[in-house]
Amino acid sequence: MKNKRSQRIARHARVRRKVEGTESLPRLSVFRSNKYIYAQLIDDKKRLTIVSASDVEKSGSKTERAKEVGKTLASAALKKNVKKAVFDRAGYKYHGRIKALAEGAREGGLAF
Repeated sequence: MKNKRSQRIARHARVRRKVEGTESLPRLSVFRSNKYIYAQLIDDKKRLTIVSASDVEKSGSKTERAKEVGKTLASAALKKNVKKAVFDRAGYKYHGRIKALAEGAREGGLAF
């Protein structure tokens, strides 16, 4: 049986074949390490990161920090005139920190 990480990478590759970000509708990509969470809005056509955010400098529980990352990312995206995005959870379950980040981004004004 494959380990969890390789299964997640396979899920992510499967989704990435279908999901593509553009300048008007960028991809909200999430990476979750054991300690931190990172998110970025990506224009896949130009291969350019529009906005990025992480919880490296934030304090609190991991879930609270993830929600703050979502809010920070959304506010920075709105400044760059991005109101909608396609959510790419990178093969992670929509649960816990991933869900908190998505909810934070929605609360911040980003639609997906």
